[in-house]
Amino acid sequence: MENSFIKDRLVHKFQEHIYGWEEQHGILIIHADKDYNLKIIQHLVDDEQLGFKFLTDLTAIHYPNNTNEELVVTYLLYNMYKNVYVRLKFALPISEPKIFTATKIFETANWLERECFDFYGVEFLGHPNLIRVMNVDEMDYHPLRKEYPLEDQTRKDKDDEMFGRGGDFNFGHFNVKS
Repeated sequence: MENSFIKDRLVHKFQEHIYGWEEQHGILIIHADKDYNLKIIQHLVDDEQLGFKFLTDLTAIHYPNNTNEELVVTYLLYNMYKNVYVRLKFALPISEPKIFTATKIFETANWLERECFDFYGVEFLGHPNLIRVMNVDEMDYHPLRKEYPLEDQTRKDKDDEMFGRGGDFNFGHFNVKS
């Protein structure tokens, strides 16, 4: 199945709700309206000529400089019979990071959406149990957003050698000086 065939079928049905497409590493990437995520996904599953019946991955990405599109939820769907992937991207404003849950289409979306909520703060509307799965319930932030620094550069109490950024290292027969 060619990417152009997939694109044509989606554009024909959802033309005004698809904002763009691209290809990376042979995978078709569709950028579409977040309010149509379930309709597009359901069509990819139900259309006999497409048959994307497996959700391989679901995650989010934080683009802090993209005004009103700071969070992008991505779905990677797979057609096992044709060995073809398609990636869907739906942009959300960080001020209202809401999108419909895909748990009624794919059971595996349950855990993936909870993880996405936990780390990025995406609210999946209609999710049966949207709670944190990796971080403690008391956390009042979402740690994979890029608004948090990786480490405090002003700290004086840490020893860089403990973090692999200084000192001498012995790698078997090689001594490395930093």
